[in-house]
Amino acid sequence: MIGRLRGVLAHKQPPQLLIEVCGVGYEVEAPMSTFYVLPGLGEEVLLYTHLHIREDAHQLFGFAAEGERALFRELLKVNGVGARVALAILSGMDAVSFTACIHAGDSARLTRLPGIGKKTAERLIIELRDRLATPVATSTSIVPAAAARLADAEEEAVSALVALGYRPPEASRMIATVAGDDLDAEAMIRLALRAAVR
Repeated sequence: MIGRLRGVLAHKQPPQLLIEVCGVGYEVEAPMSTFYVLPGLGEEVLLYTHLHIREDAHQLFGFAAEGERALFRELLKVNGVGARVALAILSGMDAVSFTACIHAGDSARLTRLPGIGKKTAERLIIELRDRLATPVATSTSIVPAAAARLADAEEEAVSALVALGYRPPEASRMIATVAGDDLDAEAMIRLALRAAVR
């Protein structure tokens, strides 16, 4: 099993990454949540990986945090959810927000994710509600709904900065320095941009 990769980021184009480790290039697929925090090309990167073996292919999936990988593995256990759907879920919603949806039974929000219909959303809620309360799920930073709202606001703010031309890792750092419980996305963006011109 390949559980972790540390190497140089040689190529990135969602969802594909190429990580060079001691002269060997590993092709890795990663969710957008991981892409947002990647360093620049030629820089060192550390990814937690999951080797997915099928009859016709061996696929390596990479995640910026162990919690994301843990959630990916839980998703694979759900009937009807394969690696592609699990990756799409993590690309469309961070682990905190997803867990909040599961515990709130919010199937409407889950159906807005690509590849998730009403039946699949209900199956996710039924099968994961108890599992995401385990210590494994705790490592995915599962927190109350207020924290999930904050995570959504931070994600929205980072996306806005990326749209303005900032690199995803830089945008993430800018928002992380100004994020606060009482701030919405717009306020975070204003503060981050003000801090950047000082």
